[in-house]
Amino acid sequence: MELPVLQPEEHVLSTLEHDGSRRWIYPKLSKGVFWQYRRVVAYVLVAVYALLPFVEIGGKPAILLDLAAREFTFFGFTFLPTDTLLLAIFIVTLFLIIFFATAVAGRVWCGWACPQTVYMEFVFRPIERLFMGTAGRGLKPRQAVAPWRIAAMYAVYLVICLHLSNMFLAYFVGVDNLHRWIWTSTPFEHPAPFAIVAFITGLMMFDFCYWREQLCIIGCPYGRFQSVMLDRSSCIIGYDERRGEPRGRGRDREAKQLGNCVDCHLCVDVCPTGIDIRNGLQLECIGCAQCVDICDEVMDKTNQPRGLIRYSSQQALDGEPTKLVRPRTIIYLVAITALIGVFVTVLTNKVPFDVTLFRGGGGSYQTSESGAIENVLRVKLVNREKTDAVYRFNVEVPADATIVEGDTSAPVAPGATAMHVVRISAPREVFRGGKTELELRIVNESNQLAIERFFLLGPY
Repeated sequence: MELPVLQPEEHVLSTLEHDGSRRWIYPKLSKGVFWQYRRVVAYVLVAVYALLPFVEIGGKPAILLDLAAREFTFFGFTFLPTDTLLLAIFIVTLFLIIFFATAVAGRVWCGWACPQTVYMEFVFRPIERLFMGTAGRGLKPRQAVAPWRIAAMYAVYLVICLHLSNMFLAYFVGVDNLHRWIWTSTPFEHPAPFAIVAFITGLMMFDFCYWREQLCIIGCPYGRFQSVMLDRSSCIIGYDERRGEPRGRGRDREAKQLGNCVDCHLCVDVCPTGIDIRNGLQLECIGCAQCVDICDEVMDKTNQPRGLIRYSSQQALDGEPTKLVRPRTIIYLVAITALIGVFVTVLTNKVPFDVTLFRGGGGSYQTSESGAIENVLRVKLVNREKTDAVYRFNVEVPADATIVEGDTSAPVAPGATAMHVVRISAPREVFRGGKTELELRIVNESNQLAIERFFLLGPY
């Protein structure tokens, strides 16, 4: 028995039919101005992704996320787990930049730089159109495609996904290790990396062969976040309803009192997520400007001004002035500038070694025969460099304090951690309320200085 359920006038989701089955999208291709610019940006990003693991800066890979060694190298500087302040500033700054870019330029990331869009629209769809016989125009094949062509297409997909997953692994293990594993070892010798490559290859095949635009519509949360990150002055792709309505076809448009929209449906045919931009801003819109390119082409053919669908803002489309400078953008920009300043300051003042002081075991302090107060401290040294280093340290504050036991220099192997125990003696009179401030000065062979502050314990 059929339930009395109201049927939707259009698709609830652009990738679903009315009966809930999958609606496969084969977008038409419009090679307009924005598509030409996006293609250049996409191929540059693909080249950067493929070549960046091979680039070295200062003898280090440009980017290496060595999880096993807990070292993260970015453009010549290596971050360790102890760099929590820098990591926190970096993450907060990155999120603020995303918020600022979205508030100003809308979903420019999705349409121009997102890996999903770049590879789907400029790598996998061109290959699909080539094997399906729709190269240069897109849309669904007009006749049945031979099985061997489909099999060959998926074989090419597999090779590309395998390459992309290996390049992804190179960012974590380095190109030298990856090359050695590929050519001189078997999966049984290094099962974990081979399993990672197989898993990522499978995910990519699932994504680019089946899930496709559904990742943007269903899987990615960014489209849903845009509603709180955008405002009426944010740049979006929009349809000028005042110009376009009422829609209709025909030559004598003024006599028929028709708007500029000829209702050709091409803006829907070219959309990679299958939406109708004339229905207003939608979370499925990735800002790729394919509808802008095809609409401008139609406007040229019908001798009407371009810009019926264009990059604009909701205020501009409503005939109101767009405000680029507004409280939201000012706050974002000020916060980003301040955080970048703090990040650069901390980074430039950071020495190539880490020092951490710990209190020694046993009692809090001891009294020597001369009446001086002695504290046992453990000095943890982390050598961040790739060469051996020797660190010298002495007490700066209190002025009369000295190291009475333990060496005043400590050698540390490259990339290693060493623990050095010292006994520090200070006069009894410098203690107030059971403690006094300690400043320990640590210097490496290059005269790079670090001062660690601590408390010596003593009598009340």
